[in-house]
Amino acid sequence: MGIHIGSREFGQAGLELFSALMFMIGVFIMRVIQQHYPNEIALKRQELTLIYEIVVFVTVAFLAPVTPKLLTSGLLSIAAAAQLQEFRVLKGKPFTSLMMTGNIRTFAESGFDFLTTGDQKARSTAGKMGIILLSFVIGAFLSGFFLPYLGAKTILISAGVLLITLIFGR
Repeated sequence: MGIHIGSREFGQAGLELFSALMFMIGVFIMRVIQQHYPNEIALKRQELTLIYEIVVFVTVAFLAPVTPKLLTSGLLSIAAAAQLQEFRVLKGKPFTSLMMTGNIRTFAESGFDFLTTGDQKARSTAGKMGIILLSFVIGAFLSGFFLPYLGAKTILISAGVLLITLIFGR
């Protein structure tokens, strides 16, 4: 956003500011849900979060062709906030489901530790992070591949993956 302001691209900066504000609203919404469903019933809260994201994605798929980019971008920011706020740990380890840099760092660190010390726990962590990174790449590839054919409806693939996770991910 700062680069766009410095480049006098105020429209793009405004879009990014709006997305950031919508992200904050998404965090607020998730905090309400987290307070209503404390950690003791986190599984139910996670299911609710997945349903919430699916609803947002389906809404975006059908609104995107007929509404301003600002609205669909804002809705996606709300969904991203839900994902990042609720899904922070995977099998007891810190995890980021949307941004891969932290997962790449964990993968590299664990791989290094395994290669230099033979630590089997580090090997296991590196393996899990490798699967996560590969899944992210496959998801990004599929989105890029289908975008020219499906347009905004491409997000329904992500909604489908979340639905499969909701049904079979226990």
